[in-house]
Amino acid sequence: MAELSGKSVYITGGASGIGRAVVEGLVKEGAFVTVLDRSAEGLQELQQQFGEKVRTITGDVTIYEDHQRAVETAVEAFGKLDVLISNAGVFDAFAKFVNVTPEAMSEAYDILFSINVKGSFFAAKAAVEELKRTRGNIIFTLSGASFYPDGGGVWYTASKHAQLGLLRQLAFELAPDVRVNAVAPGGTLTALSVIAPLRPFVNIVDNETKAKSIKTRNPLKIVMASEDHVGAYLLLASDKARAITGEVISSDGGLVVRGLS
Repeated sequence: MAELSGKSVYITGGASGIGRAVVEGLVKEGAFVTVLDRSAEGLQELQQQFGEKVRTITGDVTIYEDHQRAVETAVEAFGKLDVLISNAGVFDAFAKFVNVTPEAMSEAYDILFSINVKGSFFAAKAAVEELKRTRGNIIFTLSGASFYPDGGGVWYTASKHAQLGLLRQLAFELAPDVRVNAVAPGGTLTALSVIAPLRPFVNIVDNETKAKSIKTRNPLKIVMASEDHVGAYLLLASDKARAITGEVISSDGGLVVRGLS
C-alpha cells in the first residue's frame, strides 16, 4: 500500500523545481494534493498530468487570503488537510552586500522576506486549525543557507535562518497536536528565480557552470536534481515520522562533514 494513501496535502510553489518533484512523489504515494503557485501554465500542466488527484490555485504566497482559499479547496475536495508543505521561495543569486545600492537593498529585502518568510507564516496560519483536526504536520523547505554562510547572499541566508527559527518555535507551540519539520536541500539544478532588484548586481551562470560549482562544494561530489530531495519530504509527511518534530533533514550532499577544506 502507498505510504500516503488518502492523505490530503497542501503545497506552495509546487508547479516547478523541487516543489514539482515533490507533488509527483506525493501522488505516486497515494496522496491528494492542492497546489498554490503563481504559474498558471505550470499548474495547468499538473492538472493535465494528475487529473482529479490534484487541485490547483493560481495565487501569491504573500497574500493570506490565497492560502485560505487553498486550504478551503483542499478540505472541500478531499475532506480534510493532513500535511502542509511550505515550499515557495526566491533567491538572491549570491548578490554581494557591498555592491548593492541602498534602494535595491531595501526592495530586495521586502520582496525576498515577504515570499520566503511571510509566505511560510501565512501558510502555517491558514492551515493550522485543519492540521490540528487531523493531528497532521507541517514541512518547510529550508536550505543549507539556514545553517552555513555562502549558500546565497545576505538576503537569502537571513531569510532561511528566519525560517529555521519559525520551524523551531512552531514545533514547540503546536506540540502535541501538529508536528513541524523541514527539509534543507543543498545546491540543486533548479530554476529558482532571482528577484528583480538584484539582477543588475549578479552574474547569471549557465547550468553547466552551476553544476560544476555544486559538485565541488559538497563532500559527495554530486550534482543534485529536484528528485534527489523527494524522499525526505515523503518520510516527514508519513506516519512513519510520527515521533519526529522540530527537526531538519539536510539533503545537501553532506555539507556538515566538509570540514575546513
